[in-house]
Amino acid sequence: MDPNQKVVSSIVERHVRGKRKEAEGPYFLVESLGLREREVISLVGAGGKTTLMFRLAKELARVGKKVVTTTTTKILEPSSEDAPRLFVHSDEEKLRRQALQSINRFRHITLARERLDSRKLNGISSDLVGLLWKSSEIDMIIIEADGAAGRPVKAPREWEPVIPSQTTLVIGLLGVDGLGTDLTETNLFQAERISRLTGIPLGDKMTCEGMAILMVHREGIFKGTPDSSRRIAFINKVDIRGGIEQGRKIGEEIFKIGTGLIYRVVLGQLRDEFPVAEVMLPPDEGR
Repeated sequence: MDPNQKVVSSIVERHVRGKRKEAEGPYFLVESLGLREREVISLVGAGGKTTLMFRLAKELARVGKKVVTTTTTKILEPSSEDAPRLFVHSDEEKLRRQALQSINRFRHITLARERLDSRKLNGISSDLVGLLWKSSEIDMIIIEADGAAGRPVKAPREWEPVIPSQTTLVIGLLGVDGLGTDLTETNLFQAERISRLTGIPLGDKMTCEGMAILMVHREGIFKGTPDSSRRIAFINKVDIRGGIEQGRKIGEEIFKIGTGLIYRVVLGQLRDEFPVAEVMLPPDEGR
């Protein structure tokens, strides 16, 4: 690892690797993502957006934040464990009122416009996100702004992602388990687009450089991100064999070819008790 990134180890040791006392609470994501007092967070990319959304919401609610989770595309309907309260209504004004009337009681609520036959929820409009954000009653809005059909790596389609203009932080996810995978539509989402953006021929193996290009290319994972938004690259599933080392290589490539674009790289394992393995900061911040 680049010696300029040694500062990362202290962040991880202090906040992530189980070294803080249990009584202090497991707020690994909140701290590792460097969240501010109020945020509109849009999640894009592939490899764990829904899991990240609800796990982060739980942490935020534990520290007293009032959180809305939702989507501007589609998500699977959450369980009661994921979301204490779900409101579904086609009239967004009524949905807004329900949210404001309920947020103090439940602390974390999920909003959607309709239930679909596929057990999915159809999301809300960017306009409603803006109206909710104007209310001082809501501290955090977390939005799944992209779809990937469960695959670990993707490139966005023409109409994706749907990132509201109020977004303060965009987190782009890719699964490290996509490395070394054949670049085909069976394995990766929008394989032809991935090939066009990265230069990797269809049928060849996905590489660290290719993953990094998807994170920094203007038509890649962060396409349509507001200029004022911070960007975090979240490399998930590093708990697989060799995953942390592979994640570091991707992170180093991201900082190398995307200077100044990415606020930090988080190496995650969202199904693990400790959802963050490491946090990588840009080399200049480690000096």
